Amino acid sequence: MALLDQTGRYSDLSLNEDSLLADGKHILVAYTMEPAEGYGYLEAAAHFAAESSTGTNVEVSTTDDFTKGVDALVYEIDEAKGIMKIAYPNDLFDRNVIDGRAMIVSFLTLAIGNNQGMGDIKNAQMFDFYVPPKMLQLFDGPSMDISDMWRALGRPIKDGGYIAGTIIKPKLGLRPEPFADAAYQFWLGGDFIKNDEPQGNQVFCPMKKVIPLVVDAMNRAQDETGEAKLFSANITADDHHEMCARADYILETFAENAPRVAFLVDGYVGGPGMVTTARRNYPGQYLHYHRAGHGAVTSPSSKRGYTAFILAKMSRLMGASGIHVGTMGYGKMEGDATDKIIAYMIERDECQGPVYYQKWYGMKPTTPIISGGMNALRLPGFFENLGHGNVINTSGGGSYGHIDSPAAGAKSLHQAYDCWKQGADPIEYAKEHHEFARAFESFEHDADALYPGWRDKLGVHK
Repeated sequence: MALLDQTGRYSDLSLNEDSLLADGKHILVAYTMEPAEGYGYLEAAAHFAAESSTGTNVEVSTTDDFTKGVDALVYEIDEAKGIMKIAYPNDLFDRNVIDGRAMIVSFLTLAIGNNQGMGDIKNAQMFDFYVPPKMLQLFDGPSMDISDMWRALGRPIKDGGYIAGTIIKPKLGLRPEPFADAAYQFWLGGDFIKNDEPQGNQVFCPMKKVIPLVVDAMNRAQDETGEAKLFSANITADDHHEMCARADYILETFAENAPRVAFLVDGYVGGPGMVTTARRNYPGQYLHYHRAGHGAVTSPSSKRGYTAFILAKMSRLMGASGIHVGTMGYGKMEGDATDKIIAYMIERDECQGPVYYQKWYGMKPTTPIISGGMNALRLPGFFENLGHGNVINTSGGGSYGHIDSPAAGAKSLHQAYDCWKQGADPIEYAKEHHEFARAFESFEHDADALYPGWRDKLGVHK
């Protein structure tokens, strides 16, 4: 069925991007887009903009001049590259009744909503967006950042360095006592423990039994090492009342250790409302955004939805203190070395994205959290690619898979960072650092791939 040609109303290719940026009255969004067979590129793009704003597939009698003034407009297309750019007037986006602030759910409803399922669009994926200053100030942004974690650890609050973390493994199946013991064993050498994303209040490990034991483990580890420890507790739930009940119980139970507790939220499957609930009700806690499930939309193999870069950028607007950003080709997750742009966009006050240069005007940064198949052997290359080590790294297998102990695994992670920071050769460094050296024997497959001949050089033979 032929669709209404809406190019005259919902596209204006005479618009200049620099002028739109300077004007600051639009959120600009860049998409890859492929029209369905038989549809023209501009026509499909204009229909996409119509469905994303004020239009539909037919003329309606209720449209007036004001309505036309808030149309989303296609302002640039590159059919050869399959790219379209759309300008969304700021006024299109929903505002809170209680405080007039902006909402990510409204942004997603317009920019990704019905347009993903239209018959004339074969595929479309958002890969960059720009938020002007007038809109940026309407988003919460983080209340806490990595400097608060450094402060809790007794480090300098500027360039406080690498935070060695883990995830309690196995991700499910531990009863309260083994869970707490696993935490204690890691904390003897490491800094930060997070619940794995499915861990919460299972019948075999209820929160009100395991959390007091974790608190005891933290206290014992702090006493034994003389160092502060951090714990990220999962408060994910369908209902914000349940989230708050979990959060309140955790803070009450950790007591004087509460400043060293983060709240983990499965923000992709739970949605922006869950993140905002945590951000607004507990502004004094580090908000740890786990992106469980995101690959259903953001996988590099996908041609719909939005990219991992978009997810991370939105997380900063929502107020996440940290978000998992993958491993940039150095771990087991999808992605490659160029994914460092994800980290740069959320941690810097201004950054060039795939299309748009975004200034954050002092909004607190969001910490890149690195997890997924990482261990001490993979970290030096990761740090070299990223250019710094001001990240939280949660290595589950990289800690609990160490041949000696979880504490030794944690120490090997710290040593990997020190090795990179010193610019040392990993093999030579290993000769003087036992835990790092034993990581070679613990993760032989990685050692063979990354450091050929390591056995002879370290005198290790089967």
